[in-house]
Amino acid sequence: MNVKNAGQNSNCLSGTVKKGQSVPSVIQPVLGGLYQVLLSVQRILPEIQPPLLAAGDAQALTVQAAQGKMIDKKRLIKLMRDLIRIDSQNPPGDESKIALFVKRYLKKTGIDAKIYEYAKKRSNVVAVFGNKSLGKSLLITPHLDTVPAGKSWGFDPFKAKILKNRIYGLGATDCKGNLACSLEAMQSLIEDKVKLDYELVFAATANEESGSDLGLISLLDKGVLKPSAAVVLDADEFEIVVTQKGLMHLKVKIKGKKAHGAYPWLGVNAIDKAIEALSDLKKYRFRYKKNKFLKPPTMNIGTIRGGDKVNVVSDWCEFELDFRFLPGMSCVKLLKDIKRIIRKTSPGFDIEIEGIQKPYVIDKSHLLVSSLVAAMRKLRIKPSIKGSEGATVITFFQDKNIPAIATGFGCEGVAHMADEYASVEYLYKGAVLLNEFLRNYKFH
Repeated sequence: MNVKNAGQNSNCLSGTVKKGQSVPSVIQPVLGGLYQVLLSVQRILPEIQPPLLAAGDAQALTVQAAQGKMIDKKRLIKLMRDLIRIDSQNPPGDESKIALFVKRYLKKTGIDAKIYEYAKKRSNVVAVFGNKSLGKSLLITPHLDTVPAGKSWGFDPFKAKILKNRIYGLGATDCKGNLACSLEAMQSLIEDKVKLDYELVFAATANEESGSDLGLISLLDKGVLKPSAAVVLDADEFEIVVTQKGLMHLKVKIKGKKAHGAYPWLGVNAIDKAIEALSDLKKYRFRYKKNKFLKPPTMNIGTIRGGDKVNVVSDWCEFELDFRFLPGMSCVKLLKDIKRIIRKTSPGFDIEIEGIQKPYVIDKSHLLVSSLVAAMRKLRIKPSIKGSEGATVITFFQDKNIPAIATGFGCEGVAHMADEYASVEYLYKGAVLLNEFLRNYKFH
């Protein structure tokens, strides 16, 4: 609403004020109070309107509210700030406090939850409610842990300061904003007495920032989670992730022969051999089929170490490689090629596989995708179907034959950064969207 024109078309007053007339003194306090309210509203509007939200999104959200689908924005923001104030940095790794908070929050909502731990204080929260009769279940899963804060923050990473429609704090975008949205969306479902056509499973997991072996992987492997479909809440800008690159992390150990630094011809310098091998690896041409959602495959030299002293010919050198490869590519073939290249210059070497994740892809026509797209369009949010260059936990579902997508409501480019923040408006729209998606999702 335009504040300057707020009173000109109003029919709520018993009389009208013609142009040039003064406002009756009895009405002045009313208008003054209204003006202050409007100023307050203006202060919480987003600094920059999200480009993915159409101009008429407010009308769609108003319709939603009129139908009883209420997201409590004030409650959501308080919840978000409470979550940020709970330290769940990983490393060192301790999700016990935030897990207990989430469990108690769900209990107040009327949802029973359980905590599962696969190491001391590495807590996962799982809750289930809805319709079990059809034998179908939908999982929504954010994570509880954050990366370490580091020392370069301008804001206190645990104060959750609000400034210009942003909430600043560690994990605001990754992933406590998505956690807050999911809790608020579920509470709204309970308050509106929504009868779901499926069983809704909620899992807030541990250890996502360090591989998920104490979180989602264990929950899936031990059969705690056996959903029919899954939505991972760990993405930015309302994007719908339908594919992602595979990942292979390798540690290559090159062997040489030690000698005095003054007589290098008496030894074999492992660092020299490593440099030659890396030079050849950088010339390697990947063979792949183009993917419209992903960039070409990549290799990154992450670390390199070698030698014991400046005046000693190094008899050892090791380096770590990060390969990202596309759906349709074979990690077995890729590893075979890597060994062949290194062997040309360094016959004495070992390769340690530090981690492999398969590429992932789900058809754009899958019900998960089409249902989320429909919910976005209903709320006049422009759907954005994308691929993920980095690894997300959606890949862990394919080994269990569980279809999965990822989405989320964070701000792009601020995760794992000092002064991380989330947009208040994104959080609200995200909770509304998630609520709309969950209440209308059907498996048939």
